[in-house]
Amino acid sequence: MGFWKRAILDSLIFIAIAGFFPNMFHVSSIWIAFVAAVVTGLLNRFVKPIIVLFSLPITLMTFGLFYICINAFMLQLASWALTPNFYFSNFGGAIITAVIISIVNMIVSDYFAK
Repeated sequence: MGFWKRAILDSLIFIAIAGFFPNMFHVSSIWIAFVAAVVTGLLNRFVKPIIVLFSLPITLMTFGLFYICINAFMLQLASWALTPNFYFSNFGGAIITAVIISIVNMIVSDYFAK
């Protein structure tokens, strides 16, 4: 799936998660959700490989579960850049959002691969 299709999908996921968990996650508008999805995509493309490389030992020791924390950290970085309009109440909210985004992206990517 291309960058822009994934950004649109992620922005829809952000809006849905903000609707289901209003006390944990806030998105002010759909445009902010789209900007956050683009920022997250850029962070995942340029910053995430460096963090994954440095955290490889702990990721291997936890059998890959630490990768969820890396995804949540990328979401926290995006929320730090867009703080008044896009933020998480705590790191647990970022972890839950990262898990939901990963599951939905996996399902949709598998659907479009067929």
